[in-house]
Amino acid sequence: MKWDLGSTAGRLPAQPEWKDTEMFKLNRWRRLALKAALAMPLSASAAQEPTSAGSEQELVDLVRKTEAQASAFMRGDMDKWSGLVRIAGDFTLMQPFGGEASRGFDMSPERLARLASYFGNGDAKLELVQSYTSDDLVVLAMIERQHGEVGGLPNQDWSLRVTQVYRRQGGQWWLVHRHADPLVRHVGLETAASLARGANLDKK
Repeated sequence: MKWDLGSTAGRLPAQPEWKDTEMFKLNRWRRLALKAALAMPLSASAAQEPTSAGSEQELVDLVRKTEAQASAFMRGDMDKWSGLVRIAGDFTLMQPFGGEASRGFDMSPERLARLASYFGNGDAKLELVQSYTSDDLVVLAMIERQHGEVGGLPNQDWSLRVTQVYRRQGGQWWLVHRHADPLVRHVGLETAASLARGANLDKK
């Protein structure tokens, strides 16, 4: 960043030109290191020494668990899914079908049974775009590369752009927000404008 106040008098010193480039390189190498760690077998991760809270390994474990959640959900295995996820009481959801955000989540057996009948025969893999971490907060920006049978439709691609926010509570990571949309592929201006107007694209 360069400062230009009209004269050299009172001019703040220019920031080093390499700062933004070096920061970009560090972030890029951090993402590459995380992707490499995610590619390791789970057994290899388990064999490592315990790491402190907020470490890279803790983030790797959280991303793996998030992928396992997505996979179980697309299979309709809600018993497995509910055992992998902890949903906070102030949880908010912006689901891929649009509409207003919902608050809280019903984890009753009846609700889980309805979800299990709605999703099936699917699988999911995560493509991590970026992560942001602090001592008690993790944000994951990712693509859920997934497929399955949803709502009685034949098995198809259901990949989503997803942002999930986790908050540490009592030593565990609780899901506090999920925002998902199906716009993984470019839709163009006219389609985006139609969606923004609330047009029903199913009508011919």
